[in-house]
Amino acid sequence: MAAPEAPCGPALAELDRRVAGCRACPRLVEWREEVARTKRAAFADWTYWGRPVPGFGPPDARLLIVGLAPAAHGGNRTGRMFTGDRSGDVLYQALYDVGLASQPTSVSADDGLELYGVRVTSPVRCAPPANKPTPGERDTCRPWLVQELRLLRPTLRAVVVLGAFGWQAALPAFAEAGWTVPRPRPAFAHGTRVPLAGPDEGHGLDVFGCFHVSQRNTFTGRLTPEMLRDVLRTAAGAAGAAGMAGPKGMP
Repeated sequence: MAAPEAPCGPALAELDRRVAGCRACPRLVEWREEVARTKRAAFADWTYWGRPVPGFGPPDARLLIVGLAPAAHGGNRTGRMFTGDRSGDVLYQALYDVGLASQPTSVSADDGLELYGVRVTSPVRCAPPANKPTPGERDTCRPWLVQELRLLRPTLRAVVVLGAFGWQAALPAFAEAGWTVPRPRPAFAHGTRVPLAGPDEGHGLDVFGCFHVSQRNTFTGRLTPEMLRDVLRTAAGAAGAAGMAGPKGMP
């Protein structure tokens, strides 16, 4: 018998559908569609997604990973967060290593990858030129993240935020979604842990900072696989997501 659907499942699916149709930021719309038309030579036979990328993972996730924005030839090509690029290679390998993913690779939206107790999202849903959204684009996109957080709130217990941009974008979203963010707002740092009080008892949130899984960080050794696994293990333990791991379990 199939497991019962999480109460927010249909609402989250509808939110994902609406995200994929957003055209609120003219610069991002133009860029993502231009990339989808011109393509990269290595992916000339692909039909690019070329739209905003919704979150990926189960609706009853206890752990959320917040990135920055889809990559032009990654999520913008495949239609799934952190899928089809080097950053995703690093992230999903680490999730697999700690027992939160069914496989260590993420190459296409139909490759069979499953996440266990974890969902992946970003504060900006369209691929931006030079991987740099403007503050205005970040703020325009925030309501999507706020709505996603509200839908996940019944089960969500921890968040890993990748990079300073994601941190700056996520903290206001947590506040709008009902959690209490300390003032002054805590600064980003790798390995930092900030507890947020929830709107009611038992719905607090532990927020963890982690260097982004960008090539700039992973190629230089600023973020090593061991560092990433350590943050994910700690966050999964805080969230109780370790108990939802697949057959591989958590080493």
